[in-house]
Amino acid sequence: MEPNALLEPIVVQSFGAFTLGIVVYFLGARMTRRYPLLQRYSIPEPVSGGLVAALIALGVVLVTGREIQYDLSARDFLLVYFFTTVGLNARVSDLVKGGPILAILLGLTIAFMLIQNLVGFIGASIFGLAPQASVLLGTASLIGGHGTAIAWGPTIQSDFGVQGAAELGIAAATIGLILASVIGGPIAKYLIQRHHLVPDSPTHGHVPTAATGKAGDDDTGITQTSIMSSILWIHVAIAIGFSAFEALEAAGVKLPLFVPCLISGILLANLLPVLFPRRSLSPRSSATNLISEFSLSVFLAMSLMSMELWTLASSASVLAVTMTLQALAATLFIILIVFRLMGSNYFAAVLSAGFAGFSLGATPTAIANMTAVTQRYGPSPVAFIVLPLVSAFFVDLANAVIIKWVVSVF
Repeated sequence: MEPNALLEPIVVQSFGAFTLGIVVYFLGARMTRRYPLLQRYSIPEPVSGGLVAALIALGVVLVTGREIQYDLSARDFLLVYFFTTVGLNARVSDLVKGGPILAILLGLTIAFMLIQNLVGFIGASIFGLAPQASVLLGTASLIGGHGTAIAWGPTIQSDFGVQGAAELGIAAATIGLILASVIGGPIAKYLIQRHHLVPDSPTHGHVPTAATGKAGDDDTGITQTSIMSSILWIHVAIAIGFSAFEALEAAGVKLPLFVPCLISGILLANLLPVLFPRRSLSPRSSATNLISEFSLSVFLAMSLMSMELWTLASSASVLAVTMTLQALAATLFIILIVFRLMGSNYFAAVLSAGFAGFSLGATPTAIANMTAVTQRYGPSPVAFIVLPLVSAFFVDLANAVIIKWVVSVF
């Protein structure tokens, strides 16, 4: 039964969607405990639970003919919360250490974006689509995600006659998110076991995030006071980041809100101990770790459960072929190039899981992949600093240029 556009959709308001996100996380956690295969391949709990919830929603749509629409405003706020905690947990020493790695990773990402659009072109050519549709089967939908696909879909349809371009881009982004969520862990597992890798020595420093499970500076455990203190620091960082976001927007610079919030968190975490050395002012704590993990888990659960799987049917053939090629291209590029150029060590294996996450899906998916890997095998702090700076900041700028170039060339 096809969804009937004339029927009123089932609308889940923000509070309900937020609550369902928590339920979906617990569903995934239960599945992980019951099916060891999920833990063995480091599949994040929000991913497994979210996929089941999305399939249930698909069943409801097919039976009733009514689409399900979620108000995801709470999810978007959780994203800002999460990246702010990443910034608050960061150390300048790790950033300095990751500087050269960041430049190499950015170069690799740009190279893969060109490959991804080439694969998209191959898929579009096989099914007789206009070559400009390649970006909707490439970086506009995969590295760019749903937002970029929605932005470019109408342009590709109106200017180049690709009917249903917006739906094609959204469907590709949806499948990409699924692929990103399920291949990152297995890739890392393969690399770690094949090369007998172990985490770096803890004396190299670590970022106290949910991913590492390490406590922060002057940590006194999780108490009411520590949680309230962490929330206060998070809100201070968000306030600073939002002010910077508005200033940048007024200057014509468009960035996701979480990017300036991430940077403001980094500045706060590293300047406060220097400016006030005797007051023990540091936002790093177990409470901040807990808030970070909660924000990421519910965000990802909401993202996966809200996928509109019923939109995939109209482009099933082109999506099946092209997304399979994209997954193969990403896997080979990561194993043969990214892992080796990143050092062929444990850090490189963790980063490989993250690269799979954002190259086919989104930055939070990358973080979730790396979190699942490090929870099983051990911490890799620099990966959690380097990857978001590339995937959440530089890549958006590079992708805009590459998409315009690809469209103009064809």
